[in-house]
Amino acid sequence: MTGSEPFVGIDGTVTDFWRFAMSDFRTNNLRGYLAEYLVARAVESKQSRVEWDSHDVITPDGITIEVKSSAYLQAWAQRGLSTITFSGLRGKKWTPEANYAADQTYNAEVYVFCVNTATDHATYNPIDVSQWDFYVIAKSTLSALGQKSLSLSRVRTLSGGAVAFADLAAAVRSTAKH
Repeated sequence: MTGSEPFVGIDGTVTDFWRFAMSDFRTNNLRGYLAEYLVARAVESKQSRVEWDSHDVITPDGITIEVKSSAYLQAWAQRGLSTITFSGLRGKKWTPEANYAADQTYNAEVYVFCVNTATDHATYNPIDVSQWDFYVIAKSTLSALGQKSLSLSRVRTLSGGAVAFADLAAAVRSTAKH
């Protein structure tokens, strides 16, 4: 879709809907979609997002990536900044033929943990990649831990630190080789 498509029976376009439903990147689901998009752009993925896939992004050379996102700022009123944690590291694979698998597994070769680092609503700009930190961890590292969730401090330790957006593709490829 281009966004200019009109709805049938009402005065509105797809762009109008997008503005209505997807105008605040501070919401958890939309921030997650944005993080997936940023990772896909970094690794030059040409595939569109697939809602029920066992991973979020696949590189042109076939590396599967699970993207997790978090942020200090939220769409709702906050007493303080949010604590950064990442959950849902394991999931049940789903196929139309077999439905859900019996066990939860780590389903991507590489995990990218994305943190929007803005701490002030006045300067928050989610489409500025310099306001994001990216941490890359191999599936084998997560499998060895067996955890369902991780704190940001643990992600920092396991990944060796954040990489800039410009270095993300190389970090993904390097991590996939381990």
